[in-house]
Amino acid sequence: MTTRTVHEEWDDQPAPSMAATDLLREPPATPRGARTRAALVAAARTVFERSGYLDARLTDITKEANCSTGSFYTYFDNKEQVFAAVLEVAQEDMMHPGMKRVQDTDDPYAVLEASNRAYLEAYRRNAKLMGLLEQVAHIDPAFADLRRQRADAFIARNARGIAELQARGIADKELDPMLASRALSGMVSRLAYNVFVASVNGTDGTPVDFDDVVFTTTRIWANGLRFPERS
Repeated sequence: MTTRTVHEEWDDQPAPSMAATDLLREPPATPRGARTRAALVAAARTVFERSGYLDARLTDITKEANCSTGSFYTYFDNKEQVFAAVLEVAQEDMMHPGMKRVQDTDDPYAVLEASNRAYLEAYRRNAKLMGLLEQVAHIDPAFADLRRQRADAFIARNARGIAELQARGIADKELDPMLASRALSGMVSRLAYNVFVASVNGTDGTPVDFDDVVFTTTRIWANGLRFPERS
């Protein structure tokens, strides 16, 4: 029987978008327009990560993209719209790493470890943007709500995964799957923020080793769910 990953989709329903999709315009009709828009979105991400959301200026974005202000207004009305476009492009890589390479394994610990590694690698790749999202969530209630909805969707999927492992006799049946998912998912996300965004060091003052982060999160997940001892 195949073991599925706790970070994988447990059903076919897509996670809610973290971008305010109502702000997004129709995509450009021409290849040239698509290239210009993509350049503006990439430039906006660079500027947002460098300056922060509040201090980012549209003139900084157009300068970074090497295009005119008029070109910007062809595709976006304001900073909020281009920020939504940045999230639309980045969100799948940030929050939903694929796990197809391990889905046929029968070892739940190996699946869990690979799942955590994929999530943490994606978080590390996008650390600057993840820090930016923390900032925006504190100043924009609408964005904070979108972010919470997306997090809740992944917590629910993890809860279904935990319930499946309980049914197979792998996870502790006395745990409430949803509460366990909230606790363990929250642990991983906050640890990732502390290590990759806040740059918290280890006990000896040196940067935390990435493999140690993967090992620690995986061991705590497995211990928390009371996985059987590995042979």
